[in-house]
Amino acid sequence: MQYNALNRFDKVVAIGGGHGLGRVLSTLSFLGPKLTGIVATTDNGGSTGRLRQQQDCIAWGDLRNCLSQLASTPSIGSLLFEYRFAGESDLSGHNLGNLMLLALDELCVRPLEAVNIVRQFLNIETLVIPMSEEPTHLVAIQACGNRIFGETSVDEMSEHPMALSLEPVVTATSEACDAVREADLVILGPGSFLTSIMPPLLMPKFAAALAESNAEVILIDNLTREPSSSADFSLTQRVDWCHQVLGVKIIDRILSHSEESYQSGNILYRPLVSKHHKGLHDRKALAQALASIVSDTIAN
Repeated sequence: MQYNALNRFDKVVAIGGGHGLGRVLSTLSFLGPKLTGIVATTDNGGSTGRLRQQQDCIAWGDLRNCLSQLASTPSIGSLLFEYRFAGESDLSGHNLGNLMLLALDELCVRPLEAVNIVRQFLNIETLVIPMSEEPTHLVAIQACGNRIFGETSVDEMSEHPMALSLEPVVTATSEACDAVREADLVILGPGSFLTSIMPPLLMPKFAAALAESNAEVILIDNLTREPSSSADFSLTQRVDWCHQVLGVKIIDRILSHSEESYQSGNILYRPLVSKHHKGLHDRKALAQALASIVSDTIAN
Protein backbone atom coordinates (compact mmCIF):
# COMPACT_ATOMS: atom_id res chain seq x y z
CA MET A 1 0.00 0.00 0.00
CA GLN A 2 1.27 3.49 -0.87
CA TYR A 3 2.84 5.37 2.06
CA ASN A 4 2.66 2.16 4.11
CA ALA A 5 4.72 3.66 6.93
CA LEU A 6 2.01 6.26 7.53
CA ASN A 7 -0.78 3.70 7.30
CA ARG A 8 0.76 1.87 10.24
CA PHE A 9 -0.36 4.69 12.55
CA ASP A 10 -3.77 4.41 14.18
CA LYS A 11 -4.00 8.08 15.13
CA VAL A 12 -2.34 10.95 13.29
CA VAL A 13 -2.97 14.55 14.38
CA ALA A 14 -2.11 17.69 12.41
CA ILE A 15 -2.23 21.12 14.08
CA GLY A 16 -2.33 24.57 12.49
CA GLY A 17 -4.34 27.10 10.50
CA GLY A 18 -6.39 27.05 7.34
CA HIS A 19 -4.21 27.01 4.23
CA GLY A 20 -1.19 25.08 5.51
CA LEU A 21 -3.15 22.65 7.66
CA GLY A 22 -5.70 22.12 4.89
CA ARG A 23 -2.88 21.12 2.54
CA VAL A 24 -1.53 18.60 5.05
CA LEU A 25 -5.00 17.16 5.72
CA SER A 26 -5.77 16.79 2.02
CA THR A 27 -2.34 15.18 1.52
CA LEU A 28 -3.00 12.61 4.25
CA SER A 29 -6.74 12.19 3.65
CA PHE A 30 -6.10 8.58 2.57
CA LEU A 31 -5.81 7.86 6.32
CA GLY A 32 -9.54 8.56 6.63
CA PRO A 33 -10.84 8.55 10.23
CA LYS A 34 -7.33 7.83 11.54
CA LEU A 35 -6.45 11.47 10.73
CA THR A 36 -7.50 14.47 12.85
CA GLY A 37 -6.96 18.15 12.17
CA ILE A 38 -6.94 20.61 15.09
CA VAL A 39 -7.63 24.07 13.75
CA ALA A 40 -6.69 27.49 15.14
CA THR A 41 -9.76 29.67 15.77
CA THR A 42 -8.22 33.11 16.39
CA ASP A 43 -8.52 34.68 12.91
CA ASN A 44 -10.17 38.10 12.94
CA GLY A 45 -9.83 39.20 9.33
CA GLY A 46 -12.08 39.18 6.27
CA SER A 47 -15.47 37.49 6.35
CA THR A 48 -14.52 35.63 9.52
CA GLY A 49 -13.61 38.84 11.32
CA ARG A 50 -16.85 40.53 10.35
CA LEU A 51 -18.87 37.59 11.66
CA ARG A 52 -16.89 37.59 14.88
CA GLN A 53 -17.61 41.26 15.47
CA GLN A 54 -21.33 40.87 14.81
CA GLN A 55 -22.03 37.44 16.30
CA ASP A 56 -19.33 36.88 18.98
CA CYS A 57 -18.52 33.50 17.47
CA ILE A 58 -15.34 31.50 16.97
CA ALA A 59 -13.32 32.05 13.79
CA TRP A 60 -14.88 29.83 11.14
CA GLY A 61 -12.62 30.66 8.19
CA ASP A 62 -9.75 28.23 8.85
CA LEU A 63 -12.19 25.44 9.68
CA ARG A 64 -14.01 26.10 6.41
CA ASN A 65 -10.71 26.11 4.51
CA CYS A 66 -9.70 22.73 5.93
CA LEU A 67 -13.09 21.21 5.19
CA SER A 68 -13.00 22.56 1.64
CA GLN A 69 -9.57 21.07 0.97
CA LEU A 70 -10.75 17.72 2.34
CA ALA A 71 -13.76 17.69 -0.01
CA SER A 72 -11.71 16.06 -2.77
CA THR A 73 -14.67 15.30 -5.05
CA PRO A 74 -16.26 18.43 -6.55
CA SER A 75 -19.99 18.62 -5.93
CA ILE A 76 -22.79 21.15 -5.67
CA GLY A 77 -22.26 21.00 -1.90
CA SER A 78 -18.53 21.78 -2.08
CA LEU A 79 -19.12 24.59 -4.61
CA LEU A 80 -21.76 26.15 -2.36
CA PHE A 81 -19.49 25.83 0.67
CA GLU A 82 -16.77 27.86 -1.06
CA TYR A 83 -19.04 30.42 -2.73
CA ARG A 84 -18.15 34.04 -1.94
CA PHE A 85 -20.66 36.84 -2.40
CA ALA A 86 -19.69 39.71 -4.69
CA GLY A 87 -21.23 43.14 -5.17
CA GLU A 88 -21.72 45.91 -2.63
CA SER A 89 -24.41 44.49 -0.36
CA ASP A 90 -24.03 43.51 3.29
CA LEU A 91 -23.19 40.01 2.08
CA SER A 92 -20.35 41.22 -0.14
CA GLY A 93 -17.11 39.44 0.71
CA HIS A 94 -18.77 36.86 2.92
CA ASN A 95 -18.10 33.21 2.27
CA LEU A 96 -21.20 31.02 2.23
CA GLY A 97 -19.35 28.26 4.06
CA ASN A 98 -18.68 30.60 6.99
CA LEU A 99 -22.37 31.54 7.10
CA MET A 100 -23.41 27.88 6.93
CA LEU A 101 -21.13 26.97 9.85
CA LEU A 102 -22.43 29.93 11.87
CA ALA A 103 -26.04 28.98 11.18
CA LEU A 104 -25.43 25.34 12.08
CA ASP A 105 -23.65 26.42 15.26
CA GLU A 106 -26.74 28.38 16.30
CA LEU A 107 -28.88 25.31 15.62
CA CYS A 108 -26.55 22.93 17.45
CA VAL A 109 -25.30 22.67 21.01
CA ARG A 110 -21.63 22.92 20.10
CA PRO A 111 -19.50 24.35 17.26
CA LEU A 112 -17.96 20.89 16.84
CA GLU A 113 -21.41 19.53 16.01
CA ALA A 114 -21.73 22.13 13.25
CA VAL A 115 -18.37 21.01 11.82
CA ASN A 116 -19.42 17.36 11.95
CA ILE A 117 -22.65 18.09 10.08
CA VAL A 118 -20.64 19.71 7.29
CA ARG A 119 -18.26 16.73 7.28
CA GLN A 120 -21.21 14.43 6.71
CA PHE A 121 -22.64 16.77 4.08
CA LEU A 122 -19.34 16.78 2.15
CA ASN A 123 -18.60 13.09 2.81
CA ILE A 124 -15.37 13.77 4.73
CA GLU A 125 -13.97 10.97 6.90
CA THR A 126 -11.10 12.93 8.44
CA LEU A 127 -11.92 14.51 11.80
CA VAL A 128 -11.72 18.31 12.01
CA ILE A 129 -11.78 19.90 15.48
CA PRO A 130 -11.68 23.58 16.47
CA MET A 131 -8.93 24.23 19.02
CA SER A 132 -11.58 25.77 21.30
CA GLU A 133 -15.32 26.26 21.11
CA GLU A 134 -15.11 29.62 22.85
CA PRO A 135 -14.29 32.90 21.06
CA THR A 136 -10.81 34.24 21.77
CA HIS A 137 -8.25 36.59 20.24
CA LEU A 138 -4.50 36.37 19.82
CA VAL A 139 -2.53 39.01 21.73
CA ALA A 140 1.16 39.79 21.24
CA ILE A 141 3.31 41.47 23.88
CA GLN A 142 6.08 43.74 22.61
CA ALA A 143 9.44 44.25 24.31
CA CYS A 144 8.26 47.66 25.56
CA GLY A 145 5.22 46.05 27.18
CA ASN A 146 2.64 47.16 24.61
CA ARG A 147 -0.09 44.66 23.73
CA ILE A 148 -1.06 44.08 20.10
CA PHE A 149 -4.62 42.77 19.92
CA GLY A 150 -5.93 40.51 17.17
CA GLU A 151 -4.39 38.10 14.69
CA THR A 152 -4.33 40.51 11.74
CA SER A 153 -2.53 43.15 13.82
CA VAL A 154 -0.02 40.57 15.06
CA ASP A 155 0.77 39.62 11.45
CA GLU A 156 1.35 43.28 10.63
CA MET A 157 3.91 43.85 13.41
CA SER A 158 7.28 45.10 12.16
CA GLU A 159 9.19 43.33 14.95
CA HIS A 160 8.48 39.95 16.43
CA PRO A 161 6.78 39.91 19.85
CA MET A 162 8.36 38.82 23.10
CA ALA A 163 5.37 36.65 24.02
CA LEU A 164 1.87 35.63 22.93
CA SER A 165 -1.35 35.02 24.83
CA LEU A 166 -5.05 34.42 24.25
CA GLU A 167 -7.69 36.90 25.41
CA PRO A 168 -9.85 35.78 26.96
CA VAL A 169 -8.18 32.59 28.16
CA VAL A 170 -10.29 29.72 26.78
CA THR A 171 -10.59 26.01 27.35
CA ALA A 172 -9.33 23.65 24.69
CA THR A 173 -11.90 21.39 23.06
CA SER A 174 -11.85 18.12 25.00
CA GLU A 175 -11.74 16.08 21.78
CA ALA A 176 -8.64 18.01 20.69
CA CYS A 177 -6.87 17.21 23.96
CA ASP A 178 -7.83 13.53 23.71
CA ALA A 179 -6.62 13.39 20.11
CA VAL A 180 -3.08 14.64 20.82
CA ARG A 181 -2.81 12.66 24.04
CA GLU A 182 -3.61 9.42 22.18
CA ALA A 183 -1.79 10.24 18.93
CA ASP A 184 0.96 8.13 17.39
CA LEU A 185 2.14 10.97 15.16
CA VAL A 186 1.67 14.75 15.52
CA ILE A 187 2.37 17.23 12.71
CA LEU A 188 2.82 20.97 13.29
CA GLY A 189 2.50 23.38 10.36
CA PRO A 190 3.14 24.55 7.77
CA GLY A 191 1.59 28.00 8.08
CA SER A 192 2.04 31.32 9.79
CA PHE A 193 4.09 30.47 12.86
CA LEU A 194 2.69 33.05 15.28
CA THR A 195 -0.93 33.06 14.10
CA SER A 196 -1.57 29.48 12.94
CA ILE A 197 0.77 27.13 14.77
CA MET A 198 1.14 28.89 18.11
CA PRO A 199 -2.52 29.65 19.13
CA PRO A 200 -3.48 26.04 20.01
CA LEU A 201 -0.28 25.65 22.02
CA LEU A 202 -1.23 28.66 24.19
CA MET A 203 -4.12 26.79 25.83
CA PRO A 204 -2.86 25.15 29.06
CA LYS A 205 -4.92 21.95 28.83
CA PHE A 206 -3.99 21.38 25.22
CA ALA A 207 -0.32 22.08 25.91
CA ALA A 208 -0.40 19.63 28.81
CA ALA A 209 -2.04 16.94 26.66
CA LEU A 210 0.58 17.42 23.96
CA ALA A 211 3.36 17.24 26.53
CA GLU A 212 1.90 13.97 27.85
CA SER A 213 1.71 12.41 24.39
CA ASN A 214 4.13 9.69 23.33
CA ALA A 215 3.70 10.63 19.68
CA GLU A 216 6.55 11.52 17.39
CA VAL A 217 6.22 15.22 16.55
CA ILE A 218 7.22 16.60 13.14
CA LEU A 219 7.38 20.31 12.28
CA ILE A 220 6.84 21.13 8.60
CA ASP A 221 8.66 24.29 7.56
CA ASN A 222 7.13 26.87 5.21
CA LEU A 223 8.13 26.95 1.56
CA THR A 224 8.23 30.73 1.30
CA ARG A 225 9.01 33.65 3.56
CA GLU A 226 5.82 34.41 5.45
CA PRO A 227 4.58 38.02 5.47
CA SER A 228 4.71 38.50 9.22
CA SER A 229 6.99 39.55 12.05
CA SER A 230 8.22 35.98 12.43
CA ALA A 231 9.60 35.92 8.87
CA ASP A 232 13.18 36.15 10.16
CA PHE A 233 12.79 33.36 12.70
CA SER A 234 15.21 30.54 12.08
CA LEU A 235 14.07 26.96 12.40
CA THR A 236 15.85 26.81 15.75
CA GLN A 237 13.97 29.88 16.99
CA ARG A 238 10.62 28.39 15.94
CA VAL A 239 11.38 25.17 17.76
CA ASP A 240 12.54 27.08 20.84
CA TRP A 241 9.31 29.13 20.87
CA CYS A 242 7.21 25.95 20.80
CA HIS A 243 9.24 24.31 23.54
CA GLN A 244 9.24 27.43 25.72
CA VAL A 245 5.45 27.70 25.54
CA LEU A 246 4.94 23.99 26.20
CA GLY A 247 7.60 23.74 28.88
CA VAL A 248 8.94 20.53 27.36
CA LYS A 249 10.86 19.55 24.24
CA ILE A 250 8.48 17.68 21.94
CA ILE A 251 9.60 18.31 18.34
CA ASP A 252 11.56 15.30 17.12
CA ARG A 253 12.03 16.01 13.42
CA ILE A 254 11.74 18.92 11.00
CA LEU A 255 10.80 18.64 7.33
CA SER A 256 12.07 21.43 5.09
CA HIS A 257 12.23 22.09 1.36
CA SER A 258 15.41 21.82 -0.66
CA GLU A 259 16.10 21.08 -4.32
CA GLU A 260 18.38 18.27 -3.15
CA SER A 261 17.50 15.48 -0.72
CA TYR A 262 19.68 15.24 2.36
CA GLN A 263 19.56 15.23 6.14
CA SER A 264 21.27 17.47 8.68
CA GLY A 265 20.77 16.41 12.28
CA ASN A 266 17.04 16.14 12.88
CA ILE A 267 16.16 18.20 9.77
CA LEU A 268 15.14 16.27 6.66
CA TYR A 269 15.44 18.21 3.39
CA ARG A 270 13.38 17.13 0.38
CA PRO A 271 12.06 18.74 -2.85
CA LEU A 272 8.53 19.66 -1.76
CA VAL A 273 7.31 22.50 -4.00
CA SER A 274 4.25 21.92 -6.17
CA LYS A 275 4.85 22.29 -9.91
CA HIS A 276 1.56 24.16 -10.17
CA HIS A 277 2.05 26.67 -7.34
CA LYS A 278 5.40 27.59 -5.79
CA GLY A 279 3.73 28.53 -2.50
CA LEU A 280 2.16 25.09 -2.01
CA HIS A 281 3.61 21.74 -1.00
CA ASP A 282 3.30 19.02 -3.60
CA ARG A 283 0.93 16.50 -2.02
CA LYS A 284 2.69 13.39 -3.29
CA ALA A 285 6.15 14.68 -2.36
CA LEU A 286 4.95 15.73 1.08
CA ALA A 287 3.36 12.35 1.78
CA GLN A 288 6.49 10.54 0.59
CA ALA A 289 8.73 12.73 2.75
CA LEU A 290 6.60 12.18 5.86
CA ALA A 291 6.55 8.45 5.15
CA SER A 292 10.35 8.39 4.86
CA ILE A 293 10.71 10.19 8.20
CA VAL A 294 8.52 7.75 10.08
CA SER A 295 10.05 4.78 8.23
CA ASP A 296 13.45 5.89 9.48
CA THR A 297 12.07 6.21 13.02
CA ILE A 298 10.56 2.72 12.88
CA ALA A 299 13.81 1.27 11.52
CA ASN A 300 15.77 2.86 14.38
